[in-house]
Amino acid sequence: MIDPVLASRFQFALTTIVHIIFPVMSMGLAPFLIYFTWKDIRGGDPVYEQLRRFWTKIFAVSFVVGTVTGIVLEFEFGTNFAAFSTTAGELFGGPLAIEGMMAFMLEATFLGIFVFGRERVSDRLYMVSSLAVGVGTWLSAVWILIANSWMQMPRGYELVTENGQEVVRLVDPVAAYLTPRFGYMYVHMQNAAVESVALFMAGVSAYYVYRHHVWGYKTANIAFWQKTLKISLVALLITAPLQVLQGDLYARHVYETQPQKFAAMEAVWDTESYVPEYLFAIPTDLSQLTDPRAKELFGIGIPGGASWLASGGDATAEIRGLNTFETEAPPVAIVFWSFRAMVGMGFWFILLAFWGGYRWYTGELFKDGLLHKALMGSSLLGFVAVELGWVVTEVGRQPWVIQGVLKTSDGVSPGLTGNEALVTLVGFVGVYAAILTLYTYVVARILRGGPPDREALDAVDDRDAPTAGVPGDD
Repeated sequence: MIDPVLASRFQFALTTIVHIIFPVMSMGLAPFLIYFTWKDIRGGDPVYEQLRRFWTKIFAVSFVVGTVTGIVLEFEFGTNFAAFSTTAGELFGGPLAIEGMMAFMLEATFLGIFVFGRERVSDRLYMVSSLAVGVGTWLSAVWILIANSWMQMPRGYELVTENGQEVVRLVDPVAAYLTPRFGYMYVHMQNAAVESVALFMAGVSAYYVYRHHVWGYKTANIAFWQKTLKISLVALLITAPLQVLQGDLYARHVYETQPQKFAAMEAVWDTESYVPEYLFAIPTDLSQLTDPRAKELFGIGIPGGASWLASGGDATAEIRGLNTFETEAPPVAIVFWSFRAMVGMGFWFILLAFWGGYRWYTGELFKDGLLHKALMGSSLLGFVAVELGWVVTEVGRQPWVIQGVLKTSDGVSPGLTGNEALVTLVGFVGVYAAILTLYTYVVARILRGGPPDREALDAVDDRDAPTAGVPGDD
């Protein structure tokens, strides 16, 4: 029989990994859509109307699928992690409820106007709807990350005994909901979302630009794809360096507040000074590759780099080793490799951004086939980096579900059996695989279909011009 704790953890990890794709897509698209809407309403270059209409379709699909997959996660707190819900429900339930009442309602209410109302409402109301949708999307992340940051760094609570069980009681809402961790997590997550979408847009548009300018195929709406490529590169030039710089501060904060997680990120077993930062590393024994206790590493590292990262400039700083903690270590191999892959991608994104920026500056942006291929190959890597970041965050916190308060093994539903957990796990694997497949198919169809033709949009505009408020076709 499978361990119900293991099955529950795997199920929650699986559903989260699939779910996170959709909010990242919608959060990352939100600022682009606000910008496209503003430029469209102001008039001038008609390509912004195409940009708004085209990317709004993908935003709407992502929002719907993200809602469906996100609701399931909240059910799992009751089915698989009832003990956690009992212990932390008073504090943890508040942000989730506010997220639903405030952020989701704001986003859902104005999304209808934003998707279908361009020809039905005034320019001002339409602009307000785009801002409301964007703000709602980002507010949603506020409350989710408030809850998660409290789990990483609990504050503003006390433990009391109710019916023979210790539960969390909220005593200081400000301290609990505005932990020092929240700011680091929120900036890192939102910037990652915009960066991921910028890479996605750059990869898709690079494909069409490559076909047109390098292969010589006549491509419809090439001006649309050229503009998309330029806008995505601007976003990448801003977000890629910011992500690495802010990530450095975030890592330092983790060192100060979750030293066990930081030690796992660097695979430091015994307390050491002048710890190298491995750029590449493998266990000396390949049988240890998936062993979380693999500690003998062969690699290429920067001497003192990890100590410098932890301390903010002191290469001789001491890093506390995993062997000195009373609780068992997190799965070190998973945390160690995920962290390196994520950071490596971050630097690759910076290279891509400056490569594209330089080609734009030299007037060769549409002719550099190698750059186009690099962008196409990297179009989904932003989402992969986000997933790896969450692996570092969540797996690195183990064995705690609430750092220092409740272990994950103690948070699983007491009456849950291995067979029950296995049945729901298999069910979720099937359902989420089907949802992801359907989402991929729909988005691929939208991408293949391309933006609406300029002539068709002009016809709609001409038809609507004499009588304001006549419905148009989106």
